[in-house]
Amino acid sequence: MMRVAILISGGGSNMTALADSMTGDHPARPVLVLSNRPDAGGLARADARGIPTAAVDHRPYKGDRAAFEAALHDTLCAAQPDLICLAGFMRVLTEGFVARWQGRMINIHPSLLPKYRGLDTHARALEAGDTEAGCTVHEVTPALDDGPILGQARVPVRAGDTPDSLAARVLEAEHRLYPAVLRRLAEGDRKRLDLPQR
Repeated sequence: MMRVAILISGGGSNMTALADSMTGDHPARPVLVLSNRPDAGGLARADARGIPTAAVDHRPYKGDRAAFEAALHDTLCAAQPDLICLAGFMRVLTEGFVARWQGRMINIHPSLLPKYRGLDTHARALEAGDTEAGCTVHEVTPALDDGPILGQARVPVRAGDTPDSLAARVLEAEHRLYPAVLRRLAEGDRKRLDLPQR
């Protein structure tokens, strides 16, 4: 059984989609939901599902990323995960931290990478006149929103879309894609998964 830790910073909708998928004959189970914000709504959602939770508040470290990441690493090690899923974790991780978990950490990003790394992905897609948008699950590497692509899901850009309306449809696609990629990984399948436009 693959042991999965999920890192969040907010409400945890992708965490919920992942956790709710890991039941029955699924070959993985959530062993920890960890946040950099003690007040993150996702912690309560995880607790309600009986998943162990923890918080390592980044604010007391006052920019000392090495010390923050050391505490993050120690908390993760105590849970002994086989895989870390970043699910709306809004801290950029250093090369040193990523190296410790290389090949065992994945992320979901709200664009069709390599397009639109970083923030404001939906506004940037609309400004570019794109006809489709979507999301990407990828392995985490030291470069931001980079790394081998494990899966993508596409959604159409509609006339009159705003960044918020496009974001809502992309989020629905994230909730389909991330659990599907996780299950394949837990089954030992690292081939790329492409979900059709919906």
